[in-house]
Amino acid sequence: MPNIKSAKKRMRSNEKKKQVNSFVAGSMKTAIKKFEKEVKAGNKEEATKNLNIAIQRIDKAMSSGLVHKNKAARLKSRLTKSKNAMQ
Repeated sequence: MPNIKSAKKRMRSNEKKKQVNSFVAGSMKTAIKKFEKEVKAGNKEEATKNLNIAIQRIDKAMSSGLVHKNKAARLKSRLTKSKNAMQ
């Protein structure tokens, strides 16, 4: 446990950031899984809706620095490719 005031504050702020980061990362992963589930089931309308949500969540994670921009582009490309292959 830190004794210095600034170190105590750093611990508090790190805990808050950790919670926000885990929420953003978790919601991104959940959105991707929901999309993949709809693709597997063959529901084109739901897959399209879930694709848009997944892309938004991926962009949010990228903008906050949780995911590298190349990984975000790769994920979006793969998801879009799988949606287009449904036809």
